[in-house]
Amino acid sequence: MLFMVVEKFRDQNAKAVYQRLSEKGRMMPEGLTYIDSWVSADLDQCFQLMEADDLTQLQQWISHWTDLVSFQIVPVVHGKDTAAAIATS
Repeated sequence: MLFMVVEKFRDQNAKAVYQRLSEKGRMMPEGLTYIDSWVSADLDQCFQLMEADDLTQLQQWISHWTDLVSFQIVPVVHGKDTAAAIATS
């Protein structure tokens, strides 16, 4: 399943997030896949597309970052798949 992860950097401190990323990597458990990410122009938020079969994989990953980032997790579906589902109903 795909998830859009909206990360809000605490105290707008993107530098601390990128420093930890550089030192420790993403710290993702097996089964969680990073697809791509985008950062807002004001360095306040990051939007990551992730894939996981189990929400606990996301929870485990998030636990490494909650001191620097607050998270919103949104399950998402490709638009073409949604269009096909709606067309058959």
